[in-house]
Amino acid sequence: MRELYCDIVIAGCGVAGLYTALHLGKNKKILMLSKEDLASCDSMLAQGGICVLRDEGDYGSYFEDTMRAGHYENRRESVDIMIRTSREIIDHLLALGVRFERNADGTLAYTKEGAHSRPRICFHKDITGREITTTLLSHVKKMTNVTIFEYTTMTDLLISDGVCTGIKAVAEDGEELRIHAADTVMATGGIGGLYEHSTNFPLLTGDACRIAKEHGIALEHMDYVQIHPTSLYTKRPGRCFLISESARGEGAVLLNHQGERFVDELQPRDVVTEAIEREMEREQVPFEYLSFAKVPKETVQKHFPNIYEKCLEEGYDLLKEPIPIVPAQHYFMGGVHVDADSRTTMPHLYAVGETSCNGVHGRNRLASNSLLESLVFAKRAAAHMIYTQKGRR
Repeated sequence: MRELYCDIVIAGCGVAGLYTALHLGKNKKILMLSKEDLASCDSMLAQGGICVLRDEGDYGSYFEDTMRAGHYENRRESVDIMIRTSREIIDHLLALGVRFERNADGTLAYTKEGAHSRPRICFHKDITGREITTTLLSHVKKMTNVTIFEYTTMTDLLISDGVCTGIKAVAEDGEELRIHAADTVMATGGIGGLYEHSTNFPLLTGDACRIAKEHGIALEHMDYVQIHPTSLYTKRPGRCFLISESARGEGAVLLNHQGERFVDELQPRDVVTEAIEREMEREQVPFEYLSFAKVPKETVQKHFPNIYEKCLEEGYDLLKEPIPIVPAQHYFMGGVHVDADSRTTMPHLYAVGETSCNGVHGRNRLASNSLLESLVFAKRAAAHMIYTQKGRR
């Protein structure tokens, strides 16, 4: 067993973990763990984009859209924090080099997704998550005070007198690690690996939630699991390929096997998912269809190139024919309970990203709020750690 010492240990290298590290500065010794390789995190898979408050006149509708999608079970304070912080997050990402799409006049281009009352989503083609994650990773790798261990899995917490003092982990070669830290951050993602059909990587098995439960750390809304309406139907095993909700925002429509529309495609995800499942049951079929016939060819080629190529690989030319889709597990709105500074109920233990539940999403997440929520509350976690560690000197 190897003993390691640092100021802060972060389990997880998705956008939440990376953004936390980035905001901790260069004066802290930081150790980050990735369960597999750095590319195998769900942040890389986000297609649609990241929301932003377009202007003060948009606040009321953005707040209501988020609350309505979450069935008004959202924590209002958290929703307010996320929305009001969104512009500075987008500005920072732009400063870091994230290449959001722009209009001819240089202004940011916005797209719309289901349950949004207006376009307010920044995006990069249909690989926004990959664009943001790789950009953040490039900056974190330049931080000489940050060490990243790949293929290293958090297995437990180190606890002394009810206070978190680090984590236990297992390295790729099976060596056990005891990582001692003043503060610990759990950013291990969601639970999709526990499902047969999921858009998540199989490695996402709710590790932080399991460990938290074992130590009596509060969990919240563990039954709030979002099923995405549209994954590409396939008989192949493994992760389901997501068809971004922004496709419907740009005009793609859902059809049954008779070529008939059966739902308003821009309702919240849970409503659309239920409609698809009802139609599948009524028709006794394993999938329904998504048609891009009303989406301009130029939009498909510019906004959805990755989706277009993946469909071609599966034998479907979405410019010429509807593609088969089926709902799949996608996102976890519950998790380790945290406050507005991402603190868990155990001192010096934080949780960020999909691992945490800060109440932003309520019972159902509004499209493209996940990347934003992760970044906003990762930044707040970092700020709180810096503040408290100064006080402990």
